[in-house]
Amino acid sequence: MLIKIIVIALLVVIMVSLASGLVFLVKDKGETRRTLTALKFRIGLSLLAFAIILIGFFSGMIPMNSFY
Repeated sequence: MLIKIIVIALLVVIMVSLASGLVFLVKDKGETRRTLTALKFRIGLSLLAFAIILIGFFSGMIPMNSFY
């Protein structure tokens, strides 16, 4: 159950990072690197979420039928 909460929290943070990247893109008009930084952060969080899901599957903490 804890892994599911962690994954959901990571997904929320990923969405916030994506939204901040959009705000930086519109606000800065390409003058700063804040958009790139926000998107790098989002990619890192996505990889972390994917790794946690894989670890959960292989360790048995997330059963295969829980996403049906």
